[in-house]
Parts: sequence; C-alpha cells; structure tokens
Amino acid sequence: MPYESLRDFIQKLESSGRLVRVAAPVDPHLEMTEIQTRLLAEGGPAVLFENPVSKTTGKRYAMPVLVNLFGTVERVAWGMDREPEGLRALGETLAFLKQPEPPGGFKEAWEMLPLLKTALAMKPRQVGYAPVQDVVLTGDRIDLTELPVQGCWPGEPAPLITWPLVVTKGPGKGKSDNFNLGIYRMQVLGRNQTLMRWLKHRGGAQHHARWAASKREPFPAAVVIGADPGTILAAVTPVPDTMSEYHFAGMLRGRKVELVDCKTVPLQVPAQAEIVLEGHVSLEDYRDEGPYGDHTGYYNSVEPFPVFTISAITMRRDPIYLSTFTGRPPDEPSVLGEALNEVFIPLLTQQFPEIVDFWLPPEGCSYRIAIVSMKKAYPGHAKRVMFGVWSFLRQFMYTKFVIVVDDDINARDWKDVMWAISTRMDPVRDLTLVERTPIDYLDFASPESGLGGKIGLDATNKLPPETHREWGEKIAMDRNIVDNVTARWAELGLPGSGKPIWKR
Repeated sequence: MPYESLRDFIQKLESSGRLVRVAAPVDPHLEMTEIQTRLLAEGGPAVLFENPVSKTTGKRYAMPVLVNLFGTVERVAWGMDREPEGLRALGETLAFLKQPEPPGGFKEAWEMLPLLKTALAMKPRQVGYAPVQDVVLTGDRIDLTELPVQGCWPGEPAPLITWPLVVTKGPGKGKSDNFNLGIYRMQVLGRNQTLMRWLKHRGGAQHHARWAASKREPFPAAVVIGADPGTILAAVTPVPDTMSEYHFAGMLRGRKVELVDCKTVPLQVPAQAEIVLEGHVSLEDYRDEGPYGDHTGYYNSVEPFPVFTISAITMRRDPIYLSTFTGRPPDEPSVLGEALNEVFIPLLTQQFPEIVDFWLPPEGCSYRIAIVSMKKAYPGHAKRVMFGVWSFLRQFMYTKFVIVVDDDINARDWKDVMWAISTRMDPVRDLTLVERTPIDYLDFASPESGLGGKIGLDATNKLPPETHREWGEKIAMDRNIVDNVTARWAELGLPGSGKPIWKR
C-alpha cells in the first residue's frame, strides 16, 4: 500500500513489530545516538522517543523524535512500497526510464505501455490545504531551539539537523532547474539560522551556483523534516535527470505526491509532511561548519558553507521530528547504501551487460569501495569496467577502490574476493592508478581537499597479451561425487548442513 505520510508508515511499522515507543525521558544530546548505534548493529526496530528531554537544561520538548527509521534493508524496501527482493526490479524500471531503448517488437512495446502510463500519470498534484501548514510561525516566533535537534557526538559545535529534505529550484526553465530534493545536513547557528552543507556536485548546490550567477537576492529553499517515506527515499535514489524527485516519488508510492505552496518562498513542499523550514540561502555569507562526526567514523574537517535564514516554520499541530546520526558503519546511510545497491545493478548492467554483480560493502562507508564481478571477454576488459563504474553514475565519482573479479567469484564474499586478489593479480601489472580526481572533501586521507587518487584492482583471470604465461586451471571436484555426497549426507551421520561449498 502507498504511504501518504510518515504517520502511515509509522502505523505499518508498529503493527508489524518494527517500531517501538519509548516513554522514558531520553536526551537528544548524545544519548539518542548511543541508543541508535546499538539498535542498528543488531537490526533493531525504529524508535519513537515520546519524551525527549535535555538533561543539561531540563527542557522538555513538545514533539516526539523518530529515529532508526531506515535501519534495515527491509524497512528501506517497505518505504519504497516493496519487499527487499523487489528492489532489483525497481532498478530495472529506473534503467528503462533513464535510457529507454526502442522496443524489440509489438509485444514488447505493449508490455512497456503500462509503465509509461504510470510514469506520465505520477506528476505531483497541487493542493490548497496542507496539514503541514496547520501551524505557521514567523518573525519572533521562529525558534529552532523548540525542535529536539540531535547532538550526535562529543565535541561537536552545535546541534545538527540530520534528516532535512532540502527543496530547491534553479533560476532557469530547463529540466536541470526543475525541483530538486537533496539531503544536506544543517548545523544550527541560532534561533532562525543554520548552515546549508551541500557539496558542489549536488543538485541544490548547483541550483545555488546558477542562481548566484544571474541574481542578487538570496536563494529560496525549503527544508522538509518528516515527509512520507517514498519522497524521502526518492531524494537518495539515482532518479533520471529528466524526472524530478517528486515525480519519481509518485511512481514509488503509486500515488501522486500532493504539494502545497510555501508561505514565504516560491517553492512547493509535500502537504502531508511534519515540519517545514522556509527561508533563503545567502549568496555571500559563508561560515565554518563542523567538525562533526561523519559516515567515515571520523570528525570531518571544518569548511565554509552558506547561511540559511528561516522566514517561516510550518508544521502539523502535533509534529514528529525525524532524526538520525552518521558514524562509522553500521549507520543509516550504510543501510541505505546496501539497499540501493540492488537498484544500482540494473542501471550498470544496462550500460555494461558483462557485469554480473556489483557490491558496495557497508564497511566501505557506503560507496568508497566497489566490487564488480563480470564475464570477461577480451584483454583490458576489466579496466574498461573500472572506468565505467567511476564515470557512468555520479553516485560513484567518489569511489576510491574498484575491485574487478570474474563471474565465478562471489563479489559479496570477502573470502572469495581475497582469494581472487591473491591468485589472479600481479601487484604491479594489474593495478590502475588515477591521480587528481574528484574525491569527497570529507576524506582527509586524500592529499588535497576534494582532489585525490583512485585505484582499480584487476583480479580477473588474465588473457594474452595481458600475460605470456600459461594460466592455471582451477581445481574442481567431479560433479557426480558432489551430488553423491550431498545425497548421502544424512546417511553418514555427520554434523552440519552438508551443502557443497565449491563452485565449478
């Protein structure tokens, strides 16, 4: 069923035992993070803290805090109105929408018609009334200290809005200036100001840059806290450039997203959201952000970002504050990466049919390490795939390590991958080093902020002229023996499942 609001999703999670309410007082500063880390590590439920209280000031917040919403792959899939096994099919739909090919015949064209009709029919709908505008605060009534904004790690300079869905629109009329939804963390500066931390390649930052090139007034933005799960997840999915995240969210939901005009900025936000911060991003006022604990497991370096000044806060009468933390995996970004991994595969295989599987190990901080298994067909083929991974989808422009293995290797099994690296590659011949490429500025391992190296490891079997030596033959047990032992396992009275472990 499509979830019209975050509340619909909460009801689904609670009825299925995937959400727990905590009535005891819990401090948004540090205490919530510690609880979340333990839940995430064990695949625990989402939590609604019904009584957030600052133990430093004694302040009791008037709204509950929802955390660990997408702490399992199952809940990510449910938020997309699917089961985990349906994520690959979602990627196939995206691949079709991203780069459609002419149908192979009348039957195939007929089968595509429902998908095309759905895609066209799911453009957002504008409405006049919105629950998210039941309460409107302007002027002196704007006060971010009334929100239970989480303080995630010791030593951070201020509370951090961690699940903001930032809505922007560029200055032009082209598709690149259509509505963009991005998740950019926001350091609280005071009662009505935050920083807007967006990296230069992200949609919101690009809108901001194009606005600055043609206009003098501050850049309008709206920050949604607690949208329906489909809209939230659309913001982190590789949506085709020809489609806005609002449009794609409608496809995920199977129901159009209802949008309402903001009160003080020329933007539209989901009518069923919990809280919206309206305002403008400065073109000139930049201030230092951080240091904050990040998905790398380290505190990030301090960098300047533009100031966001709030002109209105709108909310439901009884809003729910959605929050999370980032840190060394496991955290919610790493779980999202694990789920979206299945969505990425059809996008990659459409462009590179030789790819069999693709894996972003969660311990690789969501995207810094990628392992690719492929059907190798010619010398240098693995190197072509490496550069394809780095360039085809912008999600992987910051991937530092690409390991390519043959299709007989399980890309998701480190034991298999390590065996391939140790037996199928030469440390000099089979390394591809690329210097001075775009790197996440948060990666202080790079020699310069935002600029660093990449490495590709070709752990495939080598073909002439990649090697002039005779290549070894992999050991494999006789198939009849394997089948016979499997059939007799119970008779032998030995412990364990008795399943064969070697691949042919």
